[in-house]
Amino acid sequence: DRMRSLAVTQENLDNQRETVKEEKRLRYDNQPYGQVIDIINSMIYKNFANAHSTIGSMDDLNAATLEDVKEFFRIYYAPNNAVLVVSGAFDISEAKRLIEKYFSSIPSQPNPPAIDVSEPSEVAVKAKTYEDKLAPLPAFIDGWKIPARNTREFKALELAGKLLYDGESSRLYQKLVKGDESVVQIIGLTDERRGPSAILIGAIPKPGKDVKQIRQKIYDEIKQLATEGPKAEEMKKLHNQLINAEIRLRQSSLLRALRLGEFALYDGDPSLANKELVELLTITPDEIREAVSKYLNTENRAQLDVVPGKPK
Repeated sequence: DRMRSLAVTQENLDNQRETVKEEKRLRYDNQPYGQVIDIINSMIYKNFANAHSTIGSMDDLNAATLEDVKEFFRIYYAPNNAVLVVSGAFDISEAKRLIEKYFSSIPSQPNPPAIDVSEPSEVAVKAKTYEDKLAPLPAFIDGWKIPARNTREFKALELAGKLLYDGESSRLYQKLVKGDESVVQIIGLTDERRGPSAILIGAIPKPGKDVKQIRQKIYDEIKQLATEGPKAEEMKKLHNQLINAEIRLRQSSLLRALRLGEFALYDGDPSLANKELVELLTITPDEIREAVSKYLNTENRAQLDVVPGKPK
């Protein structure tokens, strides 16, 4: 019904605007470290399409007009720009009949203009300090530009991220949380995008611990992975994790649907969902080592330091 005819008035636009503002306050503005990801993205990327957050700023939300919303809806909310996934136990012919019944009469629109997500290789801002009035402890996070999703180098770096910061058996957890007990938490994220993606790595140090030393230990671990590559036992553990994750995904109709929709939307080929695990298992230790050496063991990174501030 919304795709067919969305009734937008100034009144319901204003109501929804306030709802989104409250969501922004709840999820980002009033959370410790809630602004960190948006800030580091603005440091990594130069292109507005990549650097700007989806929810936007309060100024962005205030600036949206009724005409803006109607035009955005007209351009993007059309059947030819949507992916529909049906997952679970159903009759295929009946599903097709219902899809035809409810969607065939909704008019298509011209294809939306392609969005330029190209980026220069250099990060936009090398270093920044952010005062977070809600943060109980200092923190830091670094970001590196990496290739686009669904490329061999991206997949190699995705696996490198799992080795470095994913879970209690990861290198950085073992070294900094369990080993020298210098940090409260390891921060790690592989930010998967259609255009240039990113890897984010950081930590929340314990009180009194030296941030510079902890950051250097992370760089040292990256350098070791870039020089020696992953060990055989790490690759075996990684493969077991990938296989177990795939089994869990396939047991959920919702997760299967999301995976199919992702590849249909980004790559135009939902069958890639059945090939993802196979390709990940073919990534070699040398590919991981080379990708880390090329993209992470470098000075081309954004460094964000978070310092606690005094609440107003």
